[in-house]
Amino acid sequence: MNNKKLKIAITGGIGTGKSAVARFYEKQGYTVISADDVAKDILSNDLSVKQQIIENFGKESFKNEKPDFKYLANKVFAVSRNVKIINGIVHPPTIRKIKLMMDEALEKNNLVFVEAALIFEAKMEDLFDYIILITAERAKQIERVMERNKISEEEIIKRMENQLPENIKKAKSDFIIENNSSLEELENRALFVLNLLKNIAGQTEKFSK
Repeated sequence: MNNKKLKIAITGGIGTGKSAVARFYEKQGYTVISADDVAKDILSNDLSVKQQIIENFGKESFKNEKPDFKYLANKVFAVSRNVKIINGIVHPPTIRKIKLMMDEALEKNNLVFVEAALIFEAKMEDLFDYIILITAERAKQIERVMERNKISEEEIIKRMENQLPENIKKAKSDFIIENNSSLEELENRALFVLNLLKNIAGQTEKFSK
């Protein structure tokens, strides 16, 4: 039986636990591409992108040639129009890079994962065969992010408001993993979904390191 090559997105709102699922899949031997890391790399090193960011948000957007993420976050998340502007600049080259990275990973394994918060907002869903949505109760999301990032509840809510409502994401996703209890429970659910995906791929896979 021919194995299928599957591209799978891991998405979810801020503080839902998508990074924990991504780390778990990495531990299982799979490539997991972080869209956030790709975007940060492009923001730091793509001269065309840097120029567009400065034109739209000012030269304060960069300190010592590196992006000032705190300044950009304050500038961008304060105004929804700014979110659209920065996404319009950064998303296209990020998507191109992710496509290349996925194709590269699938030369070695049958499954590749991409962790990205804005799959639907960036209209990236057509890049993937399956989408896994990680969800959590709103209070838990806020608590986790406040503890992790040391930012205010108000700032977190602003970021949440710039993402699609969860009911829309659920309707567009293939698998939903709830994360309202322990890390062990989250990993058990993630493993269940992984086994389903391996079966879909017809996979008896030998990993190439």
